[in-house]
Amino acid sequence: MRTTDFDFNLPEELIAQFPAAERSASRLLRLDGKSGHLSDDWFRDLPEFLGPDDLIILNDTRVIKARLNGEKASGGKVEVMVERVIDNHRLLAQIRASRSPKPGSRLHIAGAFEAEVIERQDDLFLLEVLSPTPAIELIDRYGNLPLPPYISHAAGQHDEERYQTVFAREPGAVAAPTAGLHFDEAMIQRLRASGIAIAYVTLHVGAGTFQPVRVDNIQEHKMHSELYSVPQATVEAIRQARDRGGKVTAVGTTVLRALESAARSGELHAGSGETDIFITPGYRFQVVERLLTNFHLPKSTLLMLVSAFAGKEHIMHAYRHAIEARYRFFSYGDAMLIERA
Repeated sequence: MRTTDFDFNLPEELIAQFPAAERSASRLLRLDGKSGHLSDDWFRDLPEFLGPDDLIILNDTRVIKARLNGEKASGGKVEVMVERVIDNHRLLAQIRASRSPKPGSRLHIAGAFEAEVIERQDDLFLLEVLSPTPAIELIDRYGNLPLPPYISHAAGQHDEERYQTVFAREPGAVAAPTAGLHFDEAMIQRLRASGIAIAYVTLHVGAGTFQPVRVDNIQEHKMHSELYSVPQATVEAIRQARDRGGKVTAVGTTVLRALESAARSGELHAGSGETDIFITPGYRFQVVERLLTNFHLPKSTLLMLVSAFAGKEHIMHAYRHAIEARYRFFSYGDAMLIERA
C-alpha cells in the first residue's frame, strides 16, 4: 500500500488547540468495523456502549518534561528533546541546533547541569548526564512539557494538568496516550459501578508517534522502538473477561500495540521489552475487540493502524464524516470508539 492512500485534507481550524472544558465532555464517533455504520455520540455516554462483562485496558504511562533548552560550549543554542531515559545518567534525545554536536562535546542544560554527547544513533543522540542527581529528577525540575508540534501555544500550567491522564503513574512518555485524556475519576467510577473491569499496561510513547511516513511504500517505513510492559494481572484480567464472554477494549493505540506486541508468539504473555510493531491493513489482531482512540494525523502510522482495525474504507469514510460534522482532531480533540472489523 502507498502512503498517499492514507492522506486526507483537514481544515486547520479542526485541530484542537485546547482540551474540552471537562475531560469527559468530548464528542464520540462510533464506528462498526463490520458494517461501517457510524453514530454521533458523546464520550460521557461511554458506559452505555460497553457490556457489564467487558474489560477496559488503560496505559498508565506518565509524560515527562522532556523538552530542555541549553547551549553548546561554543555558545550556540540547542533544544534537547528527550526520547527515552535509559538510566540515572543516560538519555536518548533529539537535538535541534544550527550544527549537530559531535561525540565528546558537552551541552550546558538549563543553566543547571551538563551532558556529554556519547554517540549518534540514527536521528537520536546518546547523552550522559554529568550530575549525581538522577536524570529523571533533573528533567522534572528543569524541563518543559512537550506538547505536540501541531499545538501552537507553549505549555502552561493548564496543560501540565490536562496533557496527563488522571491514572498516569509510570514516568517515561514524551507524548500523552491521548485517548486516556477523556477519562476523569467520575467516569472510571461509573465504569466500575457498571461491572466493567479495568486493567493497565505501560507503553512509554515516543516522539516518533507524530512523525509522518515519508516513504512511498509503507512497508519500507522503520518504526522507532518504545518500551512497554504488560503485567501478569492484566493477562489474567483478559483471560477472565474471555471466560465470562466479555470484550476487551483498548484505550488508545498505545494499549493495542503493547498487547499485540506481547502476543506476537501467538499467545499473550506478561513481560516487558521494546516494541517497534507496525500494524497495517492485513494484520490479524489477537487480543482486542474494541478500540477507543482519538483522530490521527494524515499519512501517519496510527491512521494505518486504525485502518487495519476497522478497514481502510470504513476509516476514511469515518474521517470524512468527522470533518463534515466538525469533530475536533488530534491530542486535545474528540474520540472514536471502533468495533473491530
